[in-house]
Amino acid sequence: MEENKWNKTNQWENELEQLHAIIRKTPLVETTKWGGPVYTYKNKNVVGIGGFKSYFGIWFYNGVFLKDEKKILINANEENTKSLRQMRFNSVKEIDEKLILAYIKEAIEIEEKGLVIPKEKKETIIPELLQNELDNNSELFTKFNKFSPYKQREFIEHITTAKQEKTQIARLEKIIPMILEERGLNDKYRA
Repeated sequence: MEENKWNKTNQWENELEQLHAIIRKTPLVETTKWGGPVYTYKNKNVVGIGGFKSYFGIWFYNGVFLKDEKKILINANEENTKSLRQMRFNSVKEIDEKLILAYIKEAIEIEEKGLVIPKEKKETIIPELLQNELDNNSELFTKFNKFSPYKQREFIEHITTAKQEKTQIARLEKIIPMILEERGLNDKYRA
């Protein structure tokens, strides 16, 4: 098995290979994302595997929708993780192939149904410096509002990530001509 960054301690090589072998019995397609193995169905992430200091496991990208009748799935990060659920193991003896395959089958059915938690809309808060310019320049206001929310947030973050006010002002002065020319902050880097 090739080295991957999701095997943090390299102590789970045989266990992870066993999980690979089980997952390969399904219609999932193995890919590498974020430096580790991820299995997809119709180009949608379904499961990933990895080894860490005290456990190895499988995570289900839409695990929140799994019935989890055995109550074995956990949310590793309650504050940030909405859909992802993990099935953790501490030894090879805990690997139950039939159970894993049943959870994967259900995960594939979830993908077939197209179940997803909708992304929360981020409220865009325009910094006072920029808002004052927008209020005093109707052309700037009109052109700023033509940008997608994503590109608007790029401009906003460019200003707000500066710690000093003089840097924020300099960044604002830099982006005003870009907005008026309808050029996004990072357009030159996009294909």
